[in-house]
Amino acid sequence: MKKTAWIFFVIGILYASYLLLLLSLPYLEMRRGVDFLKTKQLIYHIKHWRYSFYIHVFSSILIITSGLFQFSKTILNKYARIHRISGAVYLLATLLISGPAALVMSFYANGGYPAQASFVILSVLWLGSTFLAYYFVRKKNYEAHGKWMVRSYALTLSAVSLRLYSYLFNVFHLTMNPVDLYILLSWMSWLPNLFIAEILIKRGLVKRLLANH
Repeated sequence: MKKTAWIFFVIGILYASYLLLLLSLPYLEMRRGVDFLKTKQLIYHIKHWRYSFYIHVFSSILIITSGLFQFSKTILNKYARIHRISGAVYLLATLLISGPAALVMSFYANGGYPAQASFVILSVLWLGSTFLAYYFVRKKNYEAHGKWMVRSYALTLSAVSLRLYSYLFNVFHLTMNPVDLYILLSWMSWLPNLFIAEILIKRGLVKRLLANH
């Protein structure tokens, strides 16, 4: 990734993280009628869903920001300790905290079975790709580790792309049945991300990051 593109990417992710933080703050009230929870009144009483929701919401920013440090060649080569610590935070938070919570939430997603299927697949792929990133770094296969981290982070960013596409639909006044729209967004949130990740891998992103390392 060229330096200019990297800078814009970092700024974009940090700004998106800031917006996610603003969206998350109202949930600190732990009330059932806050924002998105208004659509979950029929299942808010289910404890494992409710706990999973709050866990996922409050851990997402940590995962997005810690994952960002994994793709800086400067940090990798000059500040390897930061790379390792942020990577450990990302892997542990995804595999043990946010990923399982996301999987639980997937079975209760708005939009019925089509949206639920999308989020279940997303959650399984997110957990699986993150685990493989952990597995290969333990084996010291850094190229395979990097490729799976690219895929994992692309899926992490589904939280950002879901809201981005939703915003664009509003801006351009693209009207659809709300259920159909949410189903469409559920698949758009991660499929293009994974496609872009594969393109970047094919074009040698990981090899360039590891060059001279």
